[in-house]
Amino acid sequence: MAHLHITSWVIAFVLLGLATTFYRADNQKAAKISQMILRLDYLLILYSGGSLFASYSNYGPGVIIKVVIGLWVIAAMEGVAVKYKKQKPAAKWWAQLSVAAIIAIILGWGFLPLGILPS
Repeated sequence: MAHLHITSWVIAFVLLGLATTFYRADNQKAAKISQMILRLDYLLILYSGGSLFASYSNYGPGVIIKVVIGLWVIAAMEGVAVKYKKQKPAAKWWAQLSVAAIIAIILGWGFLPLGILPS
């Protein structure tokens, strides 16, 4: 399930890049389609993340923090997309997304036992 989760995150970042690029190019139709597919991908992320969460036998603070950070990443991605759609500055949302994504990657790959790095 970890590979599905990682793959869905990669797809989400690609879709976010496409949506922001289309919004900047003023291609509203393509941007809206990209953003809607991104929102569907959020469901896949939540499903795979929930499955990973359920597979832990001990819900320690690291797992709980990872869930909260993961939700923060999703919220920041949506914030970036919405700001681009409304043609408003998105620098604060990009900063939040960068910080949250880096923390989530470090926690998920390095510290939690179901990560892909050896323990």
